[in-house]
Amino acid sequence: MTKEIKDRALELGFSKVGIAPAEPLEADSARLSDWLANGYHGTMRWMAEKFEKRIDPGAIVPGARSVVSVAMNYYTPDRHSDDPETGKVSRYAWGDDYHGVLESRLKQLLSFVQGRDPRAAGKVYVDTGPVMEKLWAQRAGIGWEGKHTNVITEEYGSWVFLGEMILDIVLDYDEPAVDRCGTCTLCIEACPTQAIVEPYVLDSNLCISYLTIEHRGPIAPELGDKFDRWVYGCDICQDVCPWNTKFSKPTDLQDFAPRGQNVAPRLTDLASLTEEEFTTRYRKSAMKRTKREGMIRNATVAMTSRPVND
Repeated sequence: MTKEIKDRALELGFSKVGIAPAEPLEADSARLSDWLANGYHGTMRWMAEKFEKRIDPGAIVPGARSVVSVAMNYYTPDRHSDDPETGKVSRYAWGDDYHGVLESRLKQLLSFVQGRDPRAAGKVYVDTGPVMEKLWAQRAGIGWEGKHTNVITEEYGSWVFLGEMILDIVLDYDEPAVDRCGTCTLCIEACPTQAIVEPYVLDSNLCISYLTIEHRGPIAPELGDKFDRWVYGCDICQDVCPWNTKFSKPTDLQDFAPRGQNVAPRLTDLASLTEEEFTTRYRKSAMKRTKREGMIRNATVAMTSRPVND
């Protein structure tokens, strides 16, 4: 069954697939607790909820035995615009919303498993539930968590989306991925807001990606001044990573092909979006996450921010 699952996952368009035993993440629970205690999750209160499910897949799928972790390459070689009248958008949001792209394929994979074993029970997740996806990716051999806290794969760098399928059946398991960051600290040094407070620890309150997507309300001027036209997410820590500059490969999935208005939107257009325009423009995009009010706020901040090298 293990080989069949992996072969089917690749047929469905996933770039990598690995499997880990569904054991509680006891060694990592203290790290999560400390991160939450320090308030590094900002206003993402849901990160502190369902703690037991976050560390034990058996609390999600009774009798869980295996976690199938998948990765999907989304990299496109297009560059961010240098036009000061346009905003910068994280590469992951240039195409269609990844949640739907990965979830539909994972559901097909679960149906495939249950077609082979009708008694098998399972659930799939794509950044939508209490699943520590980066830890499972590491345990399943997909990649390791870099010092910028993104998962890095040897084949595609960190330009990958992650998804999981938790099953109550025993499979063959992969060796965990080994950390290959070495002594490199380029991502830490490149962050304009010093959001990577120490290797492998991110303070969301300082992260441009968090501030432009998850944060609601005003943005502190001392942080907004460093946005350098980012209006949705930020790729700085990934752009400088040697694993990305050397090993990134263009995706062959049209779902992630850049949509013009997502790559370099004009700041004045964003700042004046009506509710109807916002809904129509971002209906199939992950950028709807920030909501219209957030996008207008981000565009307004971006229009007054200084270039990062000033």
